[in-house]
Amino acid sequence: MIKTVFLDHPKSVNETYLEHAAFAGKFSGKLFLAAGAAAIHAVIPCLFEKTASRMIAEMYAKTHNRGVQPTPEAETA
Repeated sequence: MIKTVFLDHPKSVNETYLEHAAFAGKFSGKLFLAAGAAAIHAVIPCLFEKTASRMIAEMYAKTHNRGVQPTPEAETA
């Protein structure tokens, strides 16, 4: 049970528990900042016009293929 709760998912993205905790914590902080920029933009539209969407796109780029092993064809391309 403990292994399933704490270790299976980090292993699936090739990380230890502590590496995964650090990555997720940093990700959480970036989401918090993006939410703040979006909230300010909601009130004052000329501020942070693209900040939140840019931050989300950058975070997605870093996470959408985590744990996926590259194929030999992809490594040589």
